[in-house]
Amino acid sequence: MKLSLFCTLFVAVLLTMFVFNTIRGNGNNDSWDKVFAKSESVNVKKVKFKNRFGIEIVGDLYIPQNIENKRIPAIAVSGPFGAVKEQVSGLYAQTLAERGFITLAFDPSFTGESGGDVRDVASPDINTEDFSAAVDYLTTLPEVDKDKIGIIGICGFGGFGLNAAAQDTRIKATVTSTMYDMTRVSAHGYNDIMTAEDLYKMREELNNQRTKDAENGNFAKSSPLPSPEDITEETPQFIKDYVNYYKTKLGFHPRSIGSNGAWNKTSALSLITQPILAYSNTIKNPVLMIHGEKAHSRYFSEDAFKKLVGDNKELYIVPNANHTDLYYKTDVIPFDKIEKFFKTNLR
Repeated sequence: MKLSLFCTLFVAVLLTMFVFNTIRGNGNNDSWDKVFAKSESVNVKKVKFKNRFGIEIVGDLYIPQNIENKRIPAIAVSGPFGAVKEQVSGLYAQTLAERGFITLAFDPSFTGESGGDVRDVASPDINTEDFSAAVDYLTTLPEVDKDKIGIIGICGFGGFGLNAAAQDTRIKATVTSTMYDMTRVSAHGYNDIMTAEDLYKMREELNNQRTKDAENGNFAKSSPLPSPEDITEETPQFIKDYVNYYKTKLGFHPRSIGSNGAWNKTSALSLITQPILAYSNTIKNPVLMIHGEKAHSRYFSEDAFKKLVGDNKELYIVPNANHTDLYYKTDVIPFDKIEKFFKTNLR
């Protein structure tokens, strides 16, 4: 295979492994539209707020019942990389609301029910800002103690979450789960296998695609994840795991690109030149990083953890878990540990 074709296919696979959303919802919260069961002890409502770029962010706010008119800690949640709030982030948010926190699962800019055009685009700056915009919103709620706000970033939004924690001192505690550093994997490939020449050729191809997009007046899409029936023995196991979640009833959602769409092909351009963890060593507030023992992505958390400083940081490896086990397996996701972390550090 020619290197140029390899690079093109690499970007296509990279951008479609994760969940982005191409169909905006109607904002109607009359029926339960999540991929997980509704809790009877939590109230949920749709909310909207704007980030500092003027993009409208849409989220689901989960509020424990019977909070007795007191201000309580809050947590903003997003991920996997561009995933809709009706999937993984909503599950985390609802579970932690059951445990006494006000939580906000939100769709990042350009995805899901949130605003922003062109659709299905990632931005290291804007997606980091989305976390701070969620903190902005939470500080305005009378039920929230504005000095006790944390965040959870899942998969690719684990990296953006760490970046937000380095930028926003109002974030008093940060959890990452099955974290990806999207800027690293975009620029260097898995396990950093790409050479400088590989990267340059990829940049050439992506910018040539921009020229074609300008000529055509639209934005080309990358290839979608394969369907379950197209999986073969040669398919990498982590791709099988993504397909098993996004393309089956386990996690399928019609607004999810992993389930039902495709990325903007040139979305990786800003990711390859703007490393997001450059200042993670300046984070002073507590950080808990969680990853599966058998996850193909485990090295992202291990390497990012080495850069963190201070004695209030922890890397927790979940025995026998792979990357997507931490998307939906409530008996594998260490919610007891996450709850204890936030109750200890948001008090």
